[in-house]
Amino acid sequence: MIERGNPIPSLPTKLVTADGVSDATTDAVLGKGLVVLFTVPGAFTPTCHVNHLPGFVANEAKLKAAGVERIVCASVNDHHVMKSWAEASGALGVVDFIADGNAALAAAMGMDRDFAQFGMGTRFARAAVLIRDGVVDSVFVEDGPGVNASGAPAILMALEAA
Repeated sequence: MIERGNPIPSLPTKLVTADGVSDATTDAVLGKGLVVLFTVPGAFTPTCHVNHLPGFVANEAKLKAAGVERIVCASVNDHHVMKSWAEASGALGVVDFIADGNAALAAAMGMDRDFAQFGMGTRFARAAVLIRDGVVDSVFVEDGPGVNASGAPAILMALEAA
């Protein structure tokens, strides 16, 4: 699993922002300034849609006040699904989205998990990562169901403690 001091991998990806969908590389998206990357098992899935993403949307101003320059959500979904989720959740323009359709970033970060028992295949672990100028500063991985260690309130506490 990716750790403090590791650089963010450079992989091609689809980026969903308020400007639309574009081709990008993960290091370009995550490599400048202080970035909060949170990873979810799936767009529109109950916990991700109701408990994880909304916290980052609601706490955007607090995160920015704490020095965060970009909030990014990554999931093993295609860019069409990620764009629909961003629009439906009201997150478009607040959170940028990485569509990791083949789980390449999840695997490169060692955060890929087998969700086959739920009919979902390989997905991201539920987590959050603080990244400073392309280098991992902190990693917060959930050790059970729900959103605790990787939610916006926990990330705000970590930023305040730093």
